[in-house]
Amino acid sequence: MLSGVAGVVTPNSVGTSLELPATTARGVTETRAGLGGTYAALGAWALVSLDPTAQAAVGVTWLGAAVVRLGSLVVDRPRTDAAFWSYLGAEIGLGTTALLGAARARRRRVPVLADEEPMASA
Repeated sequence: MLSGVAGVVTPNSVGTSLELPATTARGVTETRAGLGGTYAALGAWALVSLDPTAQAAVGVTWLGAAVVRLGSLVVDRPRTDAAFWSYLGAEIGLGTTALLGAARARRRRVPVLADEEPMASA
């Protein structure tokens, strides 16, 4: 969620750090929406809902970014600096952590409706 908030609040800094500098007002808007709003909303939903499915969605999103980043090494042959490898490490770490958290939450869940006693009528 925090990476998304950064994209909303400081789109030029985020774009520049990712080597995606926004050179027009439209570019700034797209950075805010795509890199900011999308990730902020996904992360906020996972935090507010406490739903293991939301946590899993966050994990899959981060790991998806990591897989594509690794694939880009072959397809795009980007310049790899410390930031590139740091982002990859963060994507793998955050994705794995979110998926493990979702799995733990699912194991702790107890079906409530099937075990409840019927309410007595007054």
